[in-house]
Amino acid sequence: MLRVVLLAAIFILPGVAGAQSSQPQPPAERKLVDGFDGKDFAPEGGLYYRENFEQSAGSVEFQSLVKRTGTGGLKLSVVPHCPSLNDGCSERAEIWEKTELRVPYDEGVWYGFAVKFDDPIPNGDHRYLIAQWKREIDPGADGDFSPFLALRMDLGKLFATVETNYLPPASTGPDNVPARCGAGETPVWLRPDVNQMRILVAADSNWEPEDGSLFNSCTTAVRVTNHGNPLPHPDSGWIDFAVYTKPGPDGTGHIELYANGKPIVTVKGHIGHADKGLGENQYFKFGPYRAADTTDWTLYYDDFRRSPFCTDVLTNGTCPF
Repeated sequence: MLRVVLLAAIFILPGVAGAQSSQPQPPAERKLVDGFDGKDFAPEGGLYYRENFEQSAGSVEFQSLVKRTGTGGLKLSVVPHCPSLNDGCSERAEIWEKTELRVPYDEGVWYGFAVKFDDPIPNGDHRYLIAQWKREIDPGADGDFSPFLALRMDLGKLFATVETNYLPPASTGPDNVPARCGAGETPVWLRPDVNQMRILVAADSNWEPEDGSLFNSCTTAVRVTNHGNPLPHPDSGWIDFAVYTKPGPDGTGHIELYANGKPIVTVKGHIGHADKGLGENQYFKFGPYRAADTTDWTLYYDDFRRSPFCTDVLTNGTCPF
């Protein structure tokens, strides 16, 4: 009888192990890639175009005339669509990660994508975003939460910001006067009324101090290591970004920002939001997003990738860890 039981165990256990190995990969371990070479989003990319009123200002086109690699690239455009320029309406043509593929908020992951600005490049004092990383907001949550990391443009200049919950500043100056921060401090725009603050972490070489007039305070909530390379100019052709995101509102956050294989900044400290009603995952979306405007705006994207491993994303630089 004992011999029969042992034989049964020998034949059953491999089957059990095989069943376990066929379980779906956790989202944070999935590798996603889409070169936009087909007529629709690639199944292995996990991306989609979200339909809503603001997104109806935009259009998405899989085309072959403007591309960085492969045979195609993604053309994303927005046109004037809002009923008024002053009612808080926005115009978007953003590509989202599928919900089931989102990475937990407390886990780190690498993202990569390339972007090219079409002419004419907007140069007004306006809100323009080309990519953003956010935390899920559960239904019923109180508040509108900005991205914990965003790649932005104003006055035709690229810059990057990090958001976190409000913390008392190291110093505050007059409104609309750029802060002069000391060693270990970073310019910040305080918004205590919504328990948030926005930190300026990087910009292109055309950025002048007066361009950051909103950032009139200094904070030690994050530590920014500048690697001596500014962000590329919007008119410099294809810009290939590689970004490591690991939010940590408690001070454990970590961001690595690369452009065209060059390290731009390392950001560590308080990154992201921890308010009641926020979800368990982070998510990424890219594409032109702006406050209501009166002109057309087009961006091209190519070579999207996401991986837990830097070497899958930073293909033309040296990984930091």
